[in-house]
Amino acid sequence: MVNLLLGLFLFLGIHSVSIFSESLRDRLAAKSLLGWKAFYAFTSVAGIVLIGIGYAQLRLEPVFVYVTPYWLRHVTYLMMLPAMILLVAPYFPGRISTTTKHPQLLAVKLWAISHLLVNGMLADVILFVSFLMWSVFDFISMNRRESREVPGLKPSVVNDIIVVVLGVVLTVAMIFSLHGTLIGMPLAG
Repeated sequence: MVNLLLGLFLFLGIHSVSIFSESLRDRLAAKSLLGWKAFYAFTSVAGIVLIGIGYAQLRLEPVFVYVTPYWLRHVTYLMMLPAMILLVAPYFPGRISTTTKHPQLLAVKLWAISHLLVNGMLADVILFVSFLMWSVFDFISMNRRESREVPGLKPSVVNDIIVVVLGVVLTVAMIFSLHGTLIGMPLAG
């Protein structure tokens, strides 16, 4: 459990610097933008690796917190479709990203809630509740902070079509292949 908690601390911690001290983030980035980005990336990757190791270790000795009905899997699959669409929305700005304001945070919320619907072991609850809580705090923080200009594509309706197509493709790929390959838990097939 230590690896999972340390990984969550590193990953969510580095992603929370702007929540708790935006001025610290700005000072670090002003000193060396490349240095800040390298530190951010290294800490994030280390956190993801530790989360993966810790999650796998904790699942070897399962502790069930709750059990849900099998049919909720279908609800999870349905919830993951908008989550995947929202996940890619900021990269192709259009109405979807403008309307939702913070599409990736909404994607994390949907991902966490949908996975809590079907995964009731202690490892699952720790992982998904942590990400859900972080996304709620970050959403509140983002609404209070002044938005930063992010370089990217100009908003267009074509981008919304691209986002929906990519979201559908990612969802189908996750269900039929990627989830088993990347996470080690096949969903279909």
